[in-house]
Amino acid sequence: MISIYQIKPKFQQFLKPALTALHKMGVSANQITLASLVLSLFIGMAFWFAADYPILFLALPIGLFLRMALNALDGMMARTYNQQSKEGEVLNEIGDIFSDLFVFFPLIRFEQDHIYLIVVFICLSIINEFAGLLGKVIKGERRYDGPMGKSDRAFVLGLYGIFSFLRIGFKSYSVWLFAIVNLLLVISTATRIRKTLSDPEKTHS
Repeated sequence: MISIYQIKPKFQQFLKPALTALHKMGVSANQITLASLVLSLFIGMAFWFAADYPILFLALPIGLFLRMALNALDGMMARTYNQQSKEGEVLNEIGDIFSDLFVFFPLIRFEQDHIYLIVVFICLSIINEFAGLLGKVIKGERRYDGPMGKSDRAFVLGLYGIFSFLRIGFKSYSVWLFAIVNLLLVISTATRIRKTLSDPEKTHS
């Protein structure tokens, strides 16, 4: 299925100068992961108060782009400079879930008419990440299959922030937006689980 994740190799190539600079500064992979978590907290706080200060809606497209860069850089740093560790892997997986919670939670304030869809969206996002992690546990390969993976969700929220900042009237369509996003999350999660279980010879208890 089509996913923004498929452009990751080109995005990583674009980030190589930043990776080299950060390494020369003595920045570690785990520090980048923590920076991504803190950034997500600030994005969520800005998003929450954007109702009073509309310019803060821009924290979504700008902040989420930076978060995607940090998410790519921490893995690149770990692999390139031999900084891979169990602690880093745990921090990365838990950090991703908390980061999503920080960013997505303010939607409850802006989509009160469709709050049930937002709650389902948040829950399905967590389940989707868990389904990806199951691939690592069962087959030793984490699944990133779309069509609504982490990068895709960031893209949708980034557009949401831009439209909100520009005051483009899309509120009457947001119910359809999140209904479609939730459906794609179900498809993505099912795809990850199916591909994880596709080779039973590699499974283990």
